[in-house]
Amino acid sequence: MKKIILASDSPRRTMLLENAGIAHERVSPTADEEEIFKRLSDALPDMVVSELSRAKALSVKKALPDRDIIVIGADTVVSVDGIIFGKPKDRADAKRMIDSLRGREHDVYTGVTVLWDDESVTFFERSEVFVFEMTDEETEDYLDTKEPFDKAGAYGIQGYFSRFIRKINGSYDNIVGLPVARTYRALCKAGAFVEGDDRR
Repeated sequence: MKKIILASDSPRRTMLLENAGIAHERVSPTADEEEIFKRLSDALPDMVVSELSRAKALSVKKALPDRDIIVIGADTVVSVDGIIFGKPKDRADAKRMIDSLRGREHDVYTGVTVLWDDESVTFFERSEVFVFEMTDEETEDYLDTKEPFDKAGAYGIQGYFSRFIRKINGSYDNIVGLPVARTYRALCKAGAFVEGDDRR
């Protein structure tokens, strides 16, 4: 059986795959995300996350050329009025993002690429998130948790910020960082599972 490699540093994506019984290894991608963001500065969010997911998956596939593997690359962004939010640079940037989300809805996009042999599948998922109004004190308290600083849009729906989520439309897993059901189907296409495989 081919090994599944997750091209990501995200413990949340690992958690999602583990919860779904998908055994895998995690390898850090080396794609230049900042360069891709700059090159695609005028592109739609779905194009940005799709390109980033491909770049991450390819960087790991190239680093492991002799291994019989299936590589998953993924990237998530938050979009507010067409403006893309990646991970905040600092506290002020995180506050800017949270202030933009308070009391309104926004979109979360995750792009996924699955690479195997000489084939690949790339797709994206979009979810809508509705946030309750927040006070300035609640915002500052949230920033004090340090939770925002390694997450697109400066929040994690599965953590402290869950107290401010009014509702979602779409995949919850997508908002966490990986739409598991669609990823599983792509892995099936790549031949990751056979009858009786305990990763199913």
